[in-house]
Amino acid sequence: MRVKVLLAAAVAMAALAGCGSTAAPAAAPAASSGAVPASLAFTGRTLDGTAFDAATLAGRPTILWFWAPWCATCASEAMSIADLHDEYGDRLNILGIAGMGGNEEMHEFVSDLEVGAVPHLDDQPGAIWKKFGITEQSTYVILDRTGRVVVSSYLDDLQLTSRVKALVA
Repeated sequence: MRVKVLLAAAVAMAALAGCGSTAAPAAAPAASSGAVPASLAFTGRTLDGTAFDAATLAGRPTILWFWAPWCATCASEAMSIADLHDEYGDRLNILGIAGMGGNEEMHEFVSDLEVGAVPHLDDQPGAIWKKFGITEQSTYVILDRTGRVVVSSYLDDLQLTSRVKALVA
């Protein structure tokens, strides 16, 4: 009986410790406290090879758009991404994370579809895709101001716009 009580207490303490660690970033905006949510603890390289640290996104809602250069669905979403950036870019981060293709094709995609105002990472190795459990394109991961994942799935344009409006309200 004593073992069951101790085991239950240990599980409860572990759960509380886990809750405390995710609640800490929510208590204060990451930008002012210096804390970076685990969801934004990654780095990468832009399509041009410049180092990028996702910690710079902390403190604002963020859309991570996982796309591939040969993906027709991704191409159809490009205009929505560009429009959301134009309309909400002062209140919302958008980061494209390209995978499953070559860098030259990624550049062509961004240029042809006019989404160059949005930063894009070249994730050919798939490290960032793996971090977020992404197994297919096109997938959105939407983070609230605290870095909490509120969406991780495909969204059509209306669903995406609705989520964005709710986040920046």
